[in-house]
Amino acid sequence: MFEERLYQLRRERGISQEELANIIGVSRQAVQKWESGASQPNMDNLVAISEYFGVTLDYLLKGGEPGWDASDIPFEDTSQVVCAPYRTHYEYKSSTTLFGLPLVHINVGRFGLYRARGVIAVGNVATGLVSIGLISAGLLSFGCLSLGLLAMGAAALGLAALGGIALGAGIAAGGLAVGWLAIGGLAKGVYAAGGLAFAEKVAAGGAAFGHIAIGDAVEGVVTFSNHGGAEISSSAVRSAILQAFPTIPRWLLTLFSSF
Repeated sequence: MFEERLYQLRRERGISQEELANIIGVSRQAVQKWESGASQPNMDNLVAISEYFGVTLDYLLKGGEPGWDASDIPFEDTSQVVCAPYRTHYEYKSSTTLFGLPLVHINVGRFGLYRARGVIAVGNVATGLVSIGLISAGLLSFGCLSLGLLAMGAAALGLAALGGIALGAGIAAGGLAVGWLAIGGLAKGVYAAGGLAFAEKVAAGGAAFGHIAIGDAVEGVVTFSNHGGAEISSSAVRSAILQAFPTIPRWLLTLFSSF
């Protein structure tokens, strides 16, 4: 039976279930289930097992001679040669844990939503302190769709967000940015800077709209325009901002005074 042959091959090679699992790219529990007969590996894993132990798929599944035989290959009709399929899934889970989570969990594949959950998580869907994936959530998050304290991606949501579309409770930067401080092609926030900037307090950019507006095309209570090459006095901008918003962070004051 398959489970008996797998157990025998592993023992002859002198490796543990966990070592075999790491080689194949699955969890130790998966190898344990294969050897107990509780489950069977998929074709990708069968190919990986046969290649590692140097035996045929026929031997693994049916028994017989374990070695590769030239007669297994139909030389006269090469169109019938069976090639190992491209592996579409890979999973690795470290045995070291922290806070009950594996230190590293990688679970990726071409098809389906493979979920990874660990201190460092990499997967189609990833959750962890550091997460990387198509969809990711974590303290530090990187992916197409990212959610985290620091989020980076095509679409990012976080305390600090950077992406094509960025939504940040604190700082957001991107093509479309919305946040307390927003920087981008189209930016909207309490403070905003960009090509088109809308701000509750101070806006700066090509077109700026805010209580204090700085830029080429401006609209606001207090405006500073450089249209037609006109110069803007940084000291005048600084004075106006401090008069309207005396509690503004000094680094922000320096930023807007430099426009």
